[in-house]
Amino acid sequence: MGDTAGLFLAVVKTSLMFLRKLLLLCALLPAIPAFCQDSVYAITDSTFVLEEAVIEGYSYNRNILEVPLAVGSLRSADLQRFNDISFLPAINTIPGARMEERSPGSYRLSLRGSAIRSPFGVRNVKLYWNGLPLTDPGGNTYINVLDFNSVDELEVVKGPGSSIYGAGTGGVLLLKSNAENRNKVEASVTTGSYGLLGYGLKGIAHNGKATVKLLHSHVESDGYREQTAMTRDVFQGLAEIHTDDDRSLSANFIYSDLSYQTPGALTLQQFNIDPTKARPAGGPNPGAIEQKAAIYNQTFYGGIHHRIERKKWSNETGIYGSFTNLKNPAIRNFERRSEQSFGARTNTTYQFKRGRLNFGGEYQHGFSPINVYDNAQGKTAALQSADEITTSTYFAFVQSEFFLPKDFFLTVGGSINKLRIDFVRLSTTPSEKGETDFDPVLSPRIALLKKINQGLSLYTSYSVGFSPPTTQEIYPSTGAFYTDLKPEKGRNIEVGMKGKFFAEKFEADITAYHFTLDNTIVIRRTDDNAEYFENAGNTLQRGLEAKLSWTEKFESSFLTSLKIWSAYTLSHYTFDNYMKDTFENNTKNSIDLSGNMLTGTPPHAVVCGLDVITSLGLYTHITFNYVDELPLDDENRNYANGYKLLGGRFGYKQLWKHFQLDVFGGVDNVLDATYSLGNDLNAIGGRYYNAAPGINFYTGVKTGWIF
Repeated sequence: MGDTAGLFLAVVKTSLMFLRKLLLLCALLPAIPAFCQDSVYAITDSTFVLEEAVIEGYSYNRNILEVPLAVGSLRSADLQRFNDISFLPAINTIPGARMEERSPGSYRLSLRGSAIRSPFGVRNVKLYWNGLPLTDPGGNTYINVLDFNSVDELEVVKGPGSSIYGAGTGGVLLLKSNAENRNKVEASVTTGSYGLLGYGLKGIAHNGKATVKLLHSHVESDGYREQTAMTRDVFQGLAEIHTDDDRSLSANFIYSDLSYQTPGALTLQQFNIDPTKARPAGGPNPGAIEQKAAIYNQTFYGGIHHRIERKKWSNETGIYGSFTNLKNPAIRNFERRSEQSFGARTNTTYQFKRGRLNFGGEYQHGFSPINVYDNAQGKTAALQSADEITTSTYFAFVQSEFFLPKDFFLTVGGSINKLRIDFVRLSTTPSEKGETDFDPVLSPRIALLKKINQGLSLYTSYSVGFSPPTTQEIYPSTGAFYTDLKPEKGRNIEVGMKGKFFAEKFEADITAYHFTLDNTIVIRRTDDNAEYFENAGNTLQRGLEAKLSWTEKFESSFLTSLKIWSAYTLSHYTFDNYMKDTFENNTKNSIDLSGNMLTGTPPHAVVCGLDVITSLGLYTHITFNYVDELPLDDENRNYANGYKLLGGRFGYKQLWKHFQLDVFGGVDNVLDATYSLGNDLNAIGGRYYNAAPGINFYTGVKTGWIF
């Protein structure tokens, strides 16, 4: 099956190269006459204006003031505050969310402390793309295969997503690509420091009830450090047909060809001497450059989604399939994976007089042959192991909303979840077989919201989360199967306030929560930097998340809009009942780490911003980010220093009758801070630090022709 997937991906890649050339031709043709004709009128692009926040999470589809949920919502205006290359800085404006980058292309996303389980990628956070699961059946997500241009909107749902999204205690990330019902071609290019180059080509055709959108994006960078070059090509297609007024069918696909080098983490001494260096050789282990450490990921993902609406009933049902070929020459070995999965999701809604009922389910199945070899300077050598892993997971959910008198809104729901992992080791004689079969778990959620008036709501909720170990935690880079890992189980209580005051100029969204997690999974590392995972007792996670903003709009003035905003995250996370085993001189000892701060989570984080828009089309976006020091090991002996980041984007944007233009430039890390964004937690030998770039610049232009 691995050879079949590789052949399929090769055919897809060759076919899509033709699409790339076609999109480039379509994008360039209309640009010539556009510059030669006079503008009929000049207006501010609609992306400057923040849309009304309608939340789709938990199938609410209502104004944020009527949603008893801790959620962060980013629309096009929020995403376009930065360099149009990565949505990392935009996600980090959401309190409670933290996205890290160990090197270009190597991302880690955590919600409310879930980074402790993620040496790379995304774990304990469920991702959906256009209504279908992007997270694989084993619980891992390659968020780095997505391009900035692949996403038009996103929502971050924080806390256990039990009653709609199944297993998980960190949260849910909902990504959406819009159909855009108009005829348009668009081209963009961005260049910047450290060899940054990105361009995008997009074409949209709309006719009556049908829309087709094709997109190609390319990003490359040399990176700030040695051994950090990255290249990614993404091809995306979306088609949507409204067969009648109450029925639609959509299909979407994405193909991503990603490669990025991995420099390895540095010790504090190495980091202070020269943070641009890759990990050097040490003891019996060669260095990252010598081993040509890198990741090569080719992924194809496609799905079909059907929606039907009747007077009281509606249903959304979709199916998807995914293929990933992954090669990972690392310092200690060379791993090759061929991951294949498929799944389906359905959600039925019934609207009754004073409420709404949702019920449905989700099923995913995955198969992954994994071969691990010795790494001979970037080439496969002797076979270490050959394994096959099969994963099946499913859950059923039900949720009911009741619209009570006096503007009370009650939500009651839950899901029952099941996961089974089977593995076979083919490289031994006879072959070894094993399984991990988790018992079904019921995860309930209840929430109550009181709408005080049209501008103020108060809410509280209680939810239970269940998060089994992922396949990459049961089968980490040590090459052994850890079948004794137990699922995490959490209980979350939160209260919140959402409000709009002073003629809706001032907005506030504040949440406080108390979360207890049992059987917390934490990362461990061997002497040669292979990771493995253990259950570490319990954690107590108490936090506060707040986002405040003031928006002033002006008429008949040079200034058209002025916005000042701030987001604050307080994370008081500690281990509870955590006894860690240590071995010295072949003697086992246990140390009590109860009360220690949770590894990898800063206690305080602040993001502030200033957005200025003028009637001439000139605009400015200024962002300041402060992140507190954070513990790098469970013992809290080593900390990464806190840091302050200042950056801004400045540009000129206009929309004429048919032609749109955005010319921009920007600077990140104006203060030239030396810091690590994406630390290796619990690293042996103190190799914690992955240096982020110093002061760096970018500039770009985006043009579009609307037919």
